[in-house]
Amino acid sequence: MELMELIKRRRTVRKFDPNKKVTDEQLNKILEAAIWAPSAGNTQCWRFFVVRNKQTKDDLSIRAGHQPFMNDATVIIVVCSDLNAIGRSFGDRGRGTFALQDTAAAIENILLTVTDLGLASCWVGAFDEGKAAKILGLEDHVRPLCMLPIGYAADEPKPPKRKPLSDVVKYLD
Repeated sequence: MELMELIKRRRTVRKFDPNKKVTDEQLNKILEAAIWAPSAGNTQCWRFFVVRNKQTKDDLSIRAGHQPFMNDATVIIVVCSDLNAIGRSFGDRGRGTFALQDTAAAIENILLTVTDLGLASCWVGAFDEGKAAKILGLEDHVRPLCMLPIGYAADEPKPPKRKPLSDVVKYLD
């Protein structure tokens, strides 16, 4: 798929077909794309936790404000940042800013690859980080930042409206 077409085709999907499953081959392509995202100082502080277990998916969906659509996804990738890894190189700025930027770049690579493979996802950022970390058994220095339920869309959402460039861009000549 051509890049701009791929970017415009990506959608937030909250309704998955529970009968169609993501394959291991597809999942490996998605994770491979994630690790090719840029990161501050090439620290690669992101960590990916792949959740397939039905009970764990249910527990995570409850910690995300009771979003049951997450349960119908084949997998949930929980994108985390290793704050020790980024902090060693960049201190507080690394733990606060670069950790977010690095994982966001990896997340976008994931979302575009998901779309390219004919799959769907939803960027879930509203969840109880502490409870999600406990469910996943994360060490204290690993911060969960995003949950990405991935599966096949049950239907195709319409494209969202976008503001015109003139509303969001200012040229400083």
